Amino acid sequence: MKNLKIYLLTAIFAASFSFTSCEAVKNTNNTQRGAAAGAVGGAVIGGILGNNIGKGGNTALGAIIGGAVGGVAGGLIGNHMDKQAQKIETALPGAQVERVGEGIKLTLGENSVNFDLNKSTLTAKAKANLDKLIPVFNEYPDTNIQIFGYTDSSGSDEYNLKLSKERAASVVAYMGSKGLAASRFTTDGKGEADPIATNDTPEGRAQNRRVEFAITANEKMVQDAEKQAAKQ
Repeated sequence: MKNLKIYLLTAIFAASFSFTSCEAVKNTNNTQRGAAAGAVGGAVIGGILGNNIGKGGNTALGAIIGGAVGGVAGGLIGNHMDKQAQKIETALPGAQVERVGEGIKLTLGENSVNFDLNKSTLTAKAKANLDKLIPVFNEYPDTNIQIFGYTDSSGSDEYNLKLSKERAASVVAYMGSKGLAASRFTTDGKGEADPIATNDTPEGRAQNRRVEFAITANEKMVQDAEKQAAKQ
């Protein structure tokens, strides 16, 4: 994943530099250049992710990049996400928070939202940690939250896929019980795909029993950002 991030940034820089060096672009203002560079960068990201994600299907990373707006509006959305990511890190230090493009990838594993073997019910520790996130999500209501559930490699593929979906659904049900709008959430189960640790040890399997969040702008945030961008 680290190599992918570096590759993305390098490719975007190269594409943007090439674009902004054209004589025609030199005659535009900064806002126009930002919008054009954002479009070029988005095209580069899309191509790279298509090659790297491939058969892996929809993931938190793919959900974030796939919903990118780009340009000046995308930059404004990114500013909102910077602030929200900082709030999440402060509220829940045990979580892995990554700012990706115009969204946030949030991984909740054994240190924050953990699951016992073959269970989809939230532990008391998991509920306590989700409670810390709820005020942040309430503070930033103009975001959509897609939740992906994962398992370790124990059990059959079919069983693990079902269990991972149930884990994601458990998180949504709990957060809904705390007042967050159900319309903000979608869920998906990935089974034992995309392990983040070895499945050969109990410790590694515990890490793989996790949920990942893709936090992206909803339609209102996109429209507000586009209106603000048009004024610049």
